[in-house]
Amino acid sequence: MNHSVTTALWSFSERFVEAWQSQHGSMPQSDAYLELASPCVVQETDDVVIWKPVARDELADFSNVEDGIGIQLHDDIKAFYAGQYCGDMTACFEGLNIELIQVWSDEDLPRLQENILGHLLMQKRLKQNPTVFIASTYDELDVVSICNVSGEVLKERIGTKQRQVLADSVEQFLSQLSPEV
Repeated sequence: MNHSVTTALWSFSERFVEAWQSQHGSMPQSDAYLELASPCVVQETDDVVIWKPVARDELADFSNVEDGIGIQLHDDIKAFYAGQYCGDMTACFEGLNIELIQVWSDEDLPRLQENILGHLLMQKRLKQNPTVFIASTYDELDVVSICNVSGEVLKERIGTKQRQVLADSVEQFLSQLSPEV
């Protein structure tokens, strides 16, 4: 992992796992991943999947998304999604509760890429600067995303021009996140 965003995301993932272990006495657990294969799976019970982040051997490729929309994605966007397998992680950024969207497995990646492409196509149709979401919020109309032009991290309302800069860079954003377990 040689990209600063990939390193910062791995660092947050480690903080998330440590916070989970401290709070719950185990690795992270979720019922959302039952019966879904992943390198992240440590153990599966009848009720939950116990998981941990795993570094990818080979970075994920996003050329299909770039070809589909006809733009080059910001390197920070690709680095955010390309370097690890992981469950979605809950966190707080300056009072904003979010859930970082992650790639669970190689089978999960095409679904994510289709959603990214759909998001970019909607923005193109609305004549908005392109962004790619990296987290959801409790308000289903608001997402946290990376601006494809500036690399800034934004809170944006889907389908509108409402955007608020949260951090100048993804690395800065990730370093200021607090795990919420």
